[in-house]
Amino acid sequence: MRRPAGWGRLRRGLLAALITAAVVAPVSAAAAHPEIPAPAPARVGPVTASTLDRAYAANRANADEASRMAADHGDRGRAAAVRAMASPSRYFLSFDARGSGRATEVFGDLAEADHVAVLVPGSDTTLDTYDRFREGALALHRRLGAHAAVVAWLGYETPGTISPAVLTPGRAEQAAPELREFTDELRTVNGRAGISLLCHSYGTVVCARAASGPGISDLVFFGSPGTGEDSAAGLRTKARVWAGRGADDWIADVPHTEADLFGTTIGFGTDPVSPAFGARVFAAGGGGHSDYLRPGSVSLDNLARIVLGETSAVTRA
Repeated sequence: MRRPAGWGRLRRGLLAALITAAVVAPVSAAAAHPEIPAPAPARVGPVTASTLDRAYAANRANADEASRMAADHGDRGRAAAVRAMASPSRYFLSFDARGSGRATEVFGDLAEADHVAVLVPGSDTTLDTYDRFREGALALHRRLGAHAAVVAWLGYETPGTISPAVLTPGRAEQAAPELREFTDELRTVNGRAGISLLCHSYGTVVCARAASGPGISDLVFFGSPGTGEDSAAGLRTKARVWAGRGADDWIADVPHTEADLFGTTIGFGTDPVSPAFGARVFAAGGGGHSDYLRPGSVSLDNLARIVLGETSAVTRA
């Protein structure tokens, strides 16, 4: 059988990652995520422009109850994190504090926005690490201005950075239908706004599988390990497809190839910033893997221009 290009380097890297994950991940996961009691998610029904306030209130109440349950259980860290989410200044379309947690937070006036950006995170994003994800959403919303809304979509169980799951598309395949359903819901809330999916790291694998849904104006990959497709054309989307990578992003050293290992697909194929992929490649500056939404950065400016439809102003790499 002919091995794919880069197979030797990929195999060495994958074996090292799998061995580390097999030894480290179960121990660290058990220590970092004990079973914390939490209520079932609030039943809010279909969300429309007229029911947004009701959904926000129900999810705040759910977060408040989750905070009390975590405190009673003795987990002060989770209790504090979730208590902040129950603030009257927070707006969640969905919230679930069970396990590692899921949450969908809105920044701006979703029903009246002219442009909506949906941020899809990568590995190790949970309720316990949510603040760093939220900071990026806030920075993007400030850069976009009052006529746009940003949605931080932690709508799936993200893989750990050191885990076998981060090397395979399994979590993405489970998440993609949820993301497609969510973008459908957004069009119910606001049918005239342009919707952009801004996808980071492993989140790009999720977005690639949800890309064929209608109504997405722009699909943006940054810090991507690959999407699982050989080219932008393979995404079968009508959206404009963009890709960017910071000069100091370690993801550049990940082998951008795909192989079958004991019946499991490992790796995510063609590098989205390569000419072979065929995306519109935007300048992302000199930042690292976690710097794309840093205030004042080249990457943040270009992401904002894409969301606002100012495509001619986007600087290219």
